[in-house]
Amino acid sequence: MGYRVKEIRQEKNITQKELEKRSGLSRQTISAIENGRVKFVSSNTLLALAKALECDIDEIFFPSAV
Repeated sequence: MGYRVKEIRQEKNITQKELEKRSGLSRQTISAIENGRVKFVSSNTLLALAKALECDIDEIFFPSAV
């Protein structure tokens, strides 16, 4: 899941610092999620990330097939 957060963030040209501002999550938390150091993420955190990335939670879990 974390790799998808990073992919979406990079596709939208958003830095971790900008995502921090948009989501209200710390940059350290974002980095830990993206790098797989966090195994369980709360629903509130997922909602904050999806809203900040302007995507659906489904996009984080289920990347569209190419």
